[in-house]
Amino acid sequence: MVGRVGPAGGGGTPYLDLREVHRFPNRPVRLPGGLHWDVLSLFQGVLDGLAEAGRSCEPASIGVDSWAVDYGLLDAEGELLGNPYHYRDTRTEGMAARVWADVPADELYRISGLQHLPFNTVFQLAAERTGSRLPQARTLLLIPDLITHWLTGSVGAEATNASTTALFDARTADWSGQVLDRLAVDRALLPPVRHPGDPAGTLLPEVALATGLSVNTPVTAVASHDTASAVVAVPASGADFAYISCGTWSLAGLELAAPVITEASRAANFTNERGVDGSIRFLRNIMGMWLLTESLRTWAARGLPADLAPLLAEAARAPAFAALVDPDAPDFLTPGDMPARIAAYCERTGQRAPEGQAAVVRCVLESLALAHRATLRAAAELAGRDIRVVHLVGGGSRNDLLCQLTADATGLPVVAGPTEATALGNVLVQARARGLVGDRAEMRQLVAATQDLRHYTPRGDERAWAAAAARVGLG
Repeated sequence: MVGRVGPAGGGGTPYLDLREVHRFPNRPVRLPGGLHWDVLSLFQGVLDGLAEAGRSCEPASIGVDSWAVDYGLLDAEGELLGNPYHYRDTRTEGMAARVWADVPADELYRISGLQHLPFNTVFQLAAERTGSRLPQARTLLLIPDLITHWLTGSVGAEATNASTTALFDARTADWSGQVLDRLAVDRALLPPVRHPGDPAGTLLPEVALATGLSVNTPVTAVASHDTASAVVAVPASGADFAYISCGTWSLAGLELAAPVITEASRAANFTNERGVDGSIRFLRNIMGMWLLTESLRTWAARGLPADLAPLLAEAARAPAFAALVDPDAPDFLTPGDMPARIAAYCERTGQRAPEGQAAVVRCVLESLALAHRATLRAAAELAGRDIRVVHLVGGGSRNDLLCQLTADATGLPVVAGPTEATALGNVLVQARARGLVGDRAEMRQLVAATQDLRHYTPRGDERAWAAAAARVGLG
């Protein structure tokens, strides 16, 4: 993505333009040893994208964001020790118990403030102890830090992504010496922390040669966790809003000034991850559109219709609440035949399995809306905050049925968009580092003034939604 920003806070009409110049696939690869990211192909895609961007403009800055928790290990010579594992790989099964034997779950939460997910970095490192890579490793770089390192040669750990590892102290915004010592993780393995807006270096000569860009092109640390970048671009005014960054995952929660680390928040499995300017993303991960995209992939492989638009139109006419699932059930975590898993879940819970593709789509979207409802209500109660509007950003914001169902389920107005919130947030942090835009409020005003947004008013029956929530344990 190439973005143009300015002028903000000065004269002239503000503008925020985003243009896609290159898109490349991200295909995980299953090897005999597990499920991996093809990180070399991803880096080549980055280089190709930078080269394409350079043909139409001279980039003023480059910023890298990606998903969280996964990492690459470098040896003493800086060479990558194998392709990074994919967080959906099964190697972390049983690793939580090993970690909790050294740092009990409640204590780990008190330090990290992090939601328990079986693939958190801390559990992946526990799995590494059975292999040969960790003893050879000298540096651990989370995925966006690894790409930044290959672009610039610099080594650092950007805070918004570091905060997803469970090796990070939620209050001090630095690596937790207590956790590292108890788990016998070498502190030297983890690089110094940097923050959104910090300089990350300039392009290496070989990168400049491969892309046609200047070696003086700066790379800026952005909110490198894609959700943290997306939250920057939430077009909200005031503080009484909730956000749902909806893509493969739905990240639903609040932006706070300080973490909420209580036994109640731990029991509700809420996370406290860093945002821009030291803010806290108090949220819970929900399985998200993964259930739908895996269903579409399964149908396409079988030669069945997999065009989403007509399926959504038919799903909108399907009976309400015919079948419901908990999107976060372990049944749905790994890749596979999602419609069959949904059917098995329904049968196991005494429901009739969805009949037909549209019924599966309706089941997934209603279930996701119920999860949005439960998560946002819990977040508001735990944080002592009122919610007056829900901002739904990311790829899910294009799904009119999901947006309307979320408004109906939560009983709150939903503002959908921008779709490319992560890219916009990335660009805005770079722009602020260059003095083109001001604080987060000004960034959000710029997004609201320049991006296409859609509004959804609740129209559902609260009693029907409450009964549906009780059926699936999302009350």
